[in-house]
Parts: sequence; C-alpha cells; structure tokens
Amino acid sequence: MLAGGLSLLAFGHASAAMAQATQDAGTIDDSEIIVTATKREESVRDVTGSISAVSQATLQRLNAQSLADYITRIPGVVFNDYQPGVSEVVIRGVASTTYHEANQTTTGYYLNQVPLIEPGFPLVIPDVDSFDVNRVEVLRGPQGTLFGSSSLGGAVNYVVNEADAGRFDAGFEGNLASTRRAGGAVNYGVKAMVNLPIVDDRLAVRLVALQRVDAGYLNNAALGKKGSNDLRVRGLRGSIVFTPTETTRISALSMYQEYDLDDQTYVFVLPGRNYERPNTEAEYQDTDFLMHSLKLEQELGFATLTAIGSYTEKHSSVLFDYSLGAFDGRTGTPILGIGSGKSRTRYAELRLASPGEGRFRWLIGANYSHMRANGDDGLYLEGIGRYIDAHPGDYGGHAGNVIAPGDFYSRSSYASRVSEKAVFGEVSFDFTPQLTLTLGGRGFEYRTRPSAQLLPNANLVPAFNYEPPADKQSGFIPKASLSFKPNDDIKIYALYSEGFRIGGINVFALPFPNLPLTFGNDSTKNYELGARFDLIGRTLSLDVTAYHIDWGNIQARLFAPNDYGYTVNGGGAAIDGVELSLTMRPTRNLTFASNISYNDARLSSLLPDSFAPGGGYAKGTRLPGASEWTISNTLDLSFPEWRLKPRFGIAHRYLSSAPVAFGATLERGDFHIIDLNASVTLAERIELGLFAKNLFDQYGLLNAPFSFAGSVTRPRTVGASLRFDLN
Repeated sequence: MLAGGLSLLAFGHASAAMAQATQDAGTIDDSEIIVTATKREESVRDVTGSISAVSQATLQRLNAQSLADYITRIPGVVFNDYQPGVSEVVIRGVASTTYHEANQTTTGYYLNQVPLIEPGFPLVIPDVDSFDVNRVEVLRGPQGTLFGSSSLGGAVNYVVNEADAGRFDAGFEGNLASTRRAGGAVNYGVKAMVNLPIVDDRLAVRLVALQRVDAGYLNNAALGKKGSNDLRVRGLRGSIVFTPTETTRISALSMYQEYDLDDQTYVFVLPGRNYERPNTEAEYQDTDFLMHSLKLEQELGFATLTAIGSYTEKHSSVLFDYSLGAFDGRTGTPILGIGSGKSRTRYAELRLASPGEGRFRWLIGANYSHMRANGDDGLYLEGIGRYIDAHPGDYGGHAGNVIAPGDFYSRSSYASRVSEKAVFGEVSFDFTPQLTLTLGGRGFEYRTRPSAQLLPNANLVPAFNYEPPADKQSGFIPKASLSFKPNDDIKIYALYSEGFRIGGINVFALPFPNLPLTFGNDSTKNYELGARFDLIGRTLSLDVTAYHIDWGNIQARLFAPNDYGYTVNGGGAAIDGVELSLTMRPTRNLTFASNISYNDARLSSLLPDSFAPGGGYAKGTRLPGASEWTISNTLDLSFPEWRLKPRFGIAHRYLSSAPVAFGATLERGDFHIIDLNASVTLAERIELGLFAKNLFDQYGLLNAPFSFAGSVTRPRTVGASLRFDLN
C-alpha cells in the first residue's frame, strides 16, 4: 500500500545516479560516475536528460546477479520479471503488456554502446550477469536520435570492464544461497576474472567466466518435482585492448551467455498463495546470445573518431504445454507447442565527436545494421498421425504423414530481413557559460522483407506462403534541449525527444485468417522538465523530473479467444509523470535516500480489438503494467575505519497495482519487498557478504499475459558471497 511505502521514506533510496562507492570512506558519492549516454564521456550530473548509473560497487553491495536485483531501484522503471533472457525493462509505462512484447521491445539494450536488440521480435533480451560489470546506464525517455529504434521509453547500456594493460588483476566471486520452497536445492554461483598485460601499457587481455544456478521454487506435482523451474546461466567474456600510440585505441570484445530454464515460471493465479505448476510436461526454455565487436578510437586533435563493428547471434527453443492437464480426446495425449528461432545481426557505426571543451560542441555519425531471422513453430500431439489414418473422412481423405508429419498437426515458419541506414548528430552551443542549447536529429531508412509459410496441417486451414514485397520506410527524429547551470551544484533543463519502433509480421497469426498478418511503426514524443541540486557540500542531492509522453499508433499485444497473441496498431496513449530522488549523506558513514515516481499512463483514444466487448478499449484505459506509484528506499551504514570494515544495508521497494493486460481483470503489483545486506573484510581484498532477499517472504504477481496465469515473486532467499579482487 502507498502509505506503507511512504512510511519507509526515511530509509532513503539510491538517487537517479546510483553512486560510485569509495573504499576509503563509508559514504556513497555519485558525482564521480562518468557515463557515455550521449556517446561521449560525461559526468552523470552533467547529462541533459534523465539518466541513472548503477556502479560496480553498488551492484556488489546489493549482491546483484541479474536485472531483477537492481533495475527496479531506478526512478520510473518497472520490470516484467519473467525469467532472464525474456524479461523486459519498462521505462515510464511505455508497454502494451506485462509479459513479453510480440514485437520490438520498447526499451533499447546495449553492451558498451553495441546494440543487443535486433530490429524485430527479440529472441533473447540479454540480461548480462552483474559480475565484472563496470556500471549499468539507464536512460529514461525516448532515445531515438542517438540510439535508433526500440527506444520508445528509454535505453539500458551495460558497460563491462575491458582489458587494462597497466596492471595484472584477478577476481573471484562465489555465492551460495537457499530459497524457501526450493525443495532442498541451493542457489550458487562461481565467477572468475583475470586481466593479463601482454605488453606494458600497450596490449592486454581480460577473460571472464561464470556459472550460476537459481534454484526453482515452484512445485510440479505431475512431474513429481519440487522446485521445477531451475535456471542455469553460463557465460564467457573476453576483451583485448591494444593501444599502439597515445592517440589510438583498438578494442575487441566478445561475449557468450546462455539461459537454460527447466520449467516455466508461471502459476495459475488463485486466491491466496499458489506455487503449483499446472503442466504435465516440463516446459523448457533455452536461449543464448553471442556477440563479437571491434572498436577503433582515434584522436584527431579537432575530434575523436570512433568506428564500431559488431555481429550478434541469438538462439531460442521453447516448449509449452497447451493441454494444462486436459489431454486431447482423440489421442489421450497433451498438446505441446514447440518453437525454435535464430537471428543474426550485423552492425557498423562511424562517428566524429568534438572535444568536450569550448562553447560549440558537436557529434556526427552514421550507422548501418542488417538482421536476418528465421524460426519454426508447431503444435505436437503424439498419436495424431495414427488417428488421422484411422479417421480419413474427418480430414478430407488426407494421410496422417502428409498433414501431421511427425505428429505435428500444425506447422509454420517465418523469415525476416531488416536493414537500416541512418545518419545522426547533435550540436551544443553555450550562449553563456550557464546557458546551453542542444539540437539533434536522426535521419533513417528501413527496408523490411518478411515472409511466412503455413504448411499443410491437420486443422485443414489451407496452407499458404506469405511473402509481401519489400517495404521501405524513412523518417527524421528530432531532439532539442535547453539547460541552465548557474553553478556546479544546480542544473535545470527542458528537453524534447522522440522514439520509434519498426513494424513486423504476426507469426503466430498465420493459422487464423481473421487476424492481421502485419503491423506498422509506432512512435513516442517526450516533453520533459528537470532539475538537479547538490547542496550543503553535496551531502544532499535532489533530482526532480516532470514529463509528458504522447505514444502514437501503438503496437499493442492482444489475444484471440484461443489465447494466441498478435500485434495490432491503433489508438494512442498519453503518459504523465513525476520522478523525485533524494539522497542524503549526513555523515561519512551513513547514506540514505528515497526515490518516488508517479506515472499516469492511459489510452488517449480507442484501441481497436475485435475480440473485446465494444470492439476495443476506451480512452482512459490504463496501460498494462503502468503502476501509478513506484517507491524504492535504501539505507547504507559502513565503518571503514573499524576492524573488518563492517557494512550494513537495508533496501525497500514498493510497486502499486496495475492491470496485467488490456481487458484483464487481474492486476500485478501492490506489494513491498525488503532486502538486507551486510559485509565484512576478512583479509586484504577478501570480502564476505551476507544477504536476505525478500526478507518477509512477500507474495506478489510480477507479470501475466492473461487474467489467470502469471509469474510470482521469488520467496525469501538467504545466502552469503565471497569476493576476492587483487586490485
């Protein structure tokens, strides 16, 4: 309840720029974080726009493993927490579901500024493990000018540590924890890093390897297993940095991460607490992504030249049990949905940026991306082939091995080709040392060529090939801001920005002729006012932001009566909100802060839905998952001058209720989560951490595609971590 969340205000919360902790002082100081949100290095307090940066020290203090451990502590952010690899960050309420968008995400994801999201339906939404991550930057509000499509609400940029030729380094993290209802299984993680200088100050290699297991906490009686939804995460990361001269830097970064889920995380939503899985088959979901990138940074005197090239490949395979215990009457077996997909994206970017000093600053660039994706989906019913052969009259005389080969009685495949060319830039001019005008823009051209095929099937829906002509779309995305900074401790700004997504194909609509086969672009326009204050020698920081977003031609995820999801354009939304962050450091040992966000996200016109009463959803309908209130608080107390350097922390977050989908009566949210964490330094550079997540075992709904099933909060988890860092 909101009153309960406000009562914990005194505990405080991590501010809009989560702080860079220092080892020699107990307080958290956010002013030292340097971010690359504007594609140039800049202090987080100097960026004109809403940005948060979660530092490596903060990730460690929170014992963070994945996005779920820290992303909801950022102003204006909620998380459709399904499972790593398919969970979506939602910024400022820009979403049409609490589940998984059936099209491009509304938030862009990047790794050291390299795009991680393909221009189309994302097979994998990378949830980068927090080990050896330097910081995570979260930009709130549309970011179409510098970052392109899939940034309707904002962007997340992971910044991982790269090789350092100046020193040898090594690190290790091990953690062990127990989750209530896990059936005796334990959570564990083993992670290691080594940094090897090969040529002093010139050439170095950095290697990271990790494995993490999150024990399941749901019971599946049909499978006879407690904790059926075990998750394994494995990853490798490698970085090579070569600095042949003082003005030239060449870096290569490769990363592989996979997520293997034994059984899905949803339950039927019933009165009280339910941790029971309803399926009779293990609904696995396995995803992985691989990224290779190469970057050149060259100082030219008048500007810095940056050239980036990358290749990203993703794979996904999934099984869903559509029978939910009610086996098909023809065969006495469950109906299983089995799907697989692959995407490959190539990306190139070239840009020039002027030095950060001077009254006139500029940045100009161009990029190109090309994506190829393909996948197959089918409904499997063991024994249907034999049944068809025994009842030919019911199936037009067709043989079972023709319309249901391998007992797949419905089969479809799809392919997509998307390419983008774009030029972008920003210019800033200081009218006075205190007053700065920034103008930016992006001109883009997309070419899309989708195709799909519905194969002969036992439903007797005519097979067909769908291959429309290539579609070409172009446009211009503007940006403008005016900032006033009378001194180093105050900044006030006004900002206008836009975001957009490209259209696509409704893969799952193929067997249903009444559903639309394609959908078009949508876009957002953001009007924002913000102010930052660092007062009393930076012992008090206050950030206030107010915004209005117009979302047009919404790509909305809807459902047919058979629960098949599809996307349709229509309607619009108006989103109004206020974000307030307060951070206080009354002593060198104590930091507390509070973050409160209010968001009113509603349809501004009718959203058509032929399956809904009245033909759609009326103006004023709240957007799915758009909680009006999000509150998060932290208090951190540390004593670096004491023996063992003890530190204690408490964190609280609250999410108010919101509908899970258009037309749904079920709501998610309306819960409080309390976490505890502490640490001591056992020896030089060896730290022991203790933590309790969801201390009071709060039960709450995190996401749901329908009004009867969804994912729930992980029960109380208590554990310890051991960290070693040579430097």
